[in-house]
Amino acid sequence: MKKHQAIGLFDSGIGGTSIWKEVVKLLPNERTVYVADSKNAPYGQKSEKEILELSIKNTEFLISKGCKLIIVACNTATTNAIEYLRNTYNIPFIGIEPAIKPAALYSKTDAIGILATKGTLTSKLFEKTANEYTKNITIIEQHGKGLVELIESGKLNSDATKKLLVEYLSPMLKFNIDHLVLGCTHYPYLIPQIKEIIGPLVNIIDSGEAVAKQTKTVLEKQLLLNDLNIKPNHQFYINTKKQVLETILRDSLVNYKLTELDF
Repeated sequence: MKKHQAIGLFDSGIGGTSIWKEVVKLLPNERTVYVADSKNAPYGQKSEKEILELSIKNTEFLISKGCKLIIVACNTATTNAIEYLRNTYNIPFIGIEPAIKPAALYSKTDAIGILATKGTLTSKLFEKTANEYTKNITIIEQHGKGLVELIESGKLNSDATKKLLVEYLSPMLKFNIDHLVLGCTHYPYLIPQIKEIIGPLVNIIDSGEAVAKQTKTVLEKQLLLNDLNIKPNHQFYINTKKQVLETILRDSLVNYKLTELDF
């Protein structure tokens, strides 16, 4: 039955596992297939055409694995490709974009920071969302250049990572931001370091929980929720060495298989 098929997720690497963890927590009966296109990370440095081509490749790989729904677990791919994917493939897609709306609505200082990739910040969808919700809000946008590469290479807690975060976040504090929006699914893995820099008074917002809730809503509406009460298996594919992804999955307490595959 289609409801017993897996949920597919893809990202330009391991960052989308921050979304995957929220999905698995909310939907413990669902199988997943995750594609980590680490070979082409980061998507945020690529042209719109390249991002679309990579998104099509990942989508068709997940469809070939029989997925019933696909989560585009990458802000850059969502903002540049999801409209095309929805118009082209007969399968539900869940996208991810920076959570500008809640940050703007709940800001008391009327100043919010956004840390994202270049591909997200320059996209039409980001521009549309920002224009819609931030008319009287100061937005400090920062391209997190270099952060994805450091995370992909397992250097989460390195001096180089901290140095970049200080460089990117310190100017935001001068504008008295009270919300920081993480506009890349890799960045939640940096939250401990980010908190050290920005302190307890700035709220950090990422999209993981909201995406999981939206996934559940869509599955319910389309009668695709898995009704089998068994511990599912999860399949991960990565097109580079798997050590960093293996480290992230080690404590996840799920049944999973991780395969290195050139795709």
